[in-house]
Amino acid sequence: MPKNGFSEEVEKEVGQAEGKLFTHRSAFSRASVIQAFLGSAPQLTLQLYISTLQQDVTVGRCLFMVLSLLSIVYGALRCNILAIKIKYDEYDVKVKPLAYVCIFLWRSFEIATRVIVLVLFTSVLKAWVVMVVLINFFSFFLYPWILFWCSGSPFPENIEKALSRVGTTIVLCFLTLLYAGINMFCWSAVQLKINNPDLISKSQNWYRLLVYYMLRFIENAFLLLMWYLYKTDIYMYVCAPLLILQLLIGYCTAILFMLVFYQFFHPCKKLFSSSVSEGFQEWLKCVCCDCRQQKSRESAGKTDLRSSEDRDETPSSSKISSLPSQILNTDELCSA
Repeated sequence: MPKNGFSEEVEKEVGQAEGKLFTHRSAFSRASVIQAFLGSAPQLTLQLYISTLQQDVTVGRCLFMVLSLLSIVYGALRCNILAIKIKYDEYDVKVKPLAYVCIFLWRSFEIATRVIVLVLFTSVLKAWVVMVVLINFFSFFLYPWILFWCSGSPFPENIEKALSRVGTTIVLCFLTLLYAGINMFCWSAVQLKINNPDLISKSQNWYRLLVYYMLRFIENAFLLLMWYLYKTDIYMYVCAPLLILQLLIGYCTAILFMLVFYQFFHPCKKLFSSSVSEGFQEWLKCVCCDCRQQKSRESAGKTDLRSSEDRDETPSSSKISSLPSQILNTDELCSA
């Protein structure tokens, strides 16, 4: 036992090391779940695509698709729990059963609608789906690297002492590959941060979450619009507007369950600097302020326009009023 009062510091360091070791063990133990998620998502998309073209769903294929969907949802759920435990590793995190139910519904609606949208678009525009997939994949694959290069931080060397620089680069590329594959179908709760020693961002970035779901909703709506414009005869007995409406409502339902989870069932919601409702209220205030400023500018422009018109009209009226007086003066001179 160290003397001279250093025992507390040693115990603290040992505790932190044990906590990090537990976190990394849990991360590696769930890596297989994430890999299963990446394997099940393409399988589900392929099976649904084949069923759509053949216009026939067998019992075995239906069972296989249900199991694939459950596997993807389970992987996304474990990813959510993993992100919570990593971000709040200093606290005793206890996830309630209602939180699990909320996350399950959130991920189920999100992943199911995303897969259906991709399958519908692929069934009518097979060549263009490659471009959509590549844009999505490389956007999320390069995003952590762009943030790392913009930060100007040195290359991470402390991932594993036994790894060389090339090995570290391969590990980081594998992690970003995993990150891009998850974001292809749903929001990845674990956000990569290469310039962080733990490689994971522990801050709750609401802005990034908002931008992701806004862009994903716009993308889904655009893909459904393209499907509606170029749909073939295999969708002859499908009410296309109703199907589009159902898919968009399903994605909005996923967003609703996500907001409910962060507002009511998140195990560490008391540690948030601002809740979802407060952020939504601030956003509404900003929108209302912008609308008021725009209306005030429009009203000010209208008043300026009216005043300029009045100024233009007053000289003409004075000229008109001066004409009778000039006529009277000439008449008086003639009579005189």
